[in-house]
Amino acid sequence: MHGKEKSENKDKRLFSQREGFKPVKNKIQENSMDDDLRNSLWNALYKYYWSKLKPSSTPEETTRLLYEKLWTDYFKKPLDISTSTWDIFREIKEYFFQCPWYEVYDFIEFIANNSFSFLESTNNEFIKYCNHILERELSAYRFVGKKLVKITSECEISEIEEALNISAPLKGVNIHLQRALDLLADRKNPDYRNSIKESISAIEAICRIITGDENATLGKALQKIEEKSQIKLHPALKEAFNKLYGYTSDADGIRHSLLDETNISFEDAKFMLVSCSAFINYLIAKASKRGMLKI
Repeated sequence: MHGKEKSENKDKRLFSQREGFKPVKNKIQENSMDDDLRNSLWNALYKYYWSKLKPSSTPEETTRLLYEKLWTDYFKKPLDISTSTWDIFREIKEYFFQCPWYEVYDFIEFIANNSFSFLESTNNEFIKYCNHILERELSAYRFVGKKLVKITSECEISEIEEALNISAPLKGVNIHLQRALDLLADRKNPDYRNSIKESISAIEAICRIITGDENATLGKALQKIEEKSQIKLHPALKEAFNKLYGYTSDADGIRHSLLDETNISFEDAKFMLVSCSAFINYLIAKASKRGMLKI
């Protein structure tokens, strides 16, 4: 589905989501885990492991060994406390849905790193499926190999939050930034292509405000900023954003309606949003010092 068609769909988000009152850290799940993410990870465990255990039948040997390993090496409890693997399963489930968010990650990482060679192929599929869930639900973490690592830093989130806050009086800039974040953070129907477009449009908007030229493209606006305000942009920085703008504008770029959206990922859109947010923060700070912006 193309971006235009998506934008015409009825917006089913709640007021707080549409208006940006939900903080960035809640949208990108950095130090938290909502029910959708926790439930989905449990379903992954059920799909690849728990479904082998049924209360009315004898569990497979692989499952029994896995449960014993969890009981002795993860929970570190004596086996004679619970003689039934079904009892162990029930305690695992109760723990999983009550433990803090970070212990959920401890648990699935432990599962992925269990030492049973006969579960290796299952573990690999489990890791792949978990990464699909983690991306879909906007978790800040991914499996890299068999370890969970942070792929969204505090610095990146801070740049986005600062840009949203500082640009609040600059309606055009703020609308584009908020829209870029919303499109990125839509867990049911993310639109990375148009998120990137909105991020670049936010830079165009701030450049037009600083230069007073409503029709200036990014390249021309950056040149005018240097000429009009004597804000000296580092040549490498200026060139980098000119190239990014070129990437989004040429025949093969993001703004081309025939672009195959499958080539654009969460990482692409996140990089563009973070980069554009940082550049907006930089331009606003420079222009404010020169008295060209009052916010």
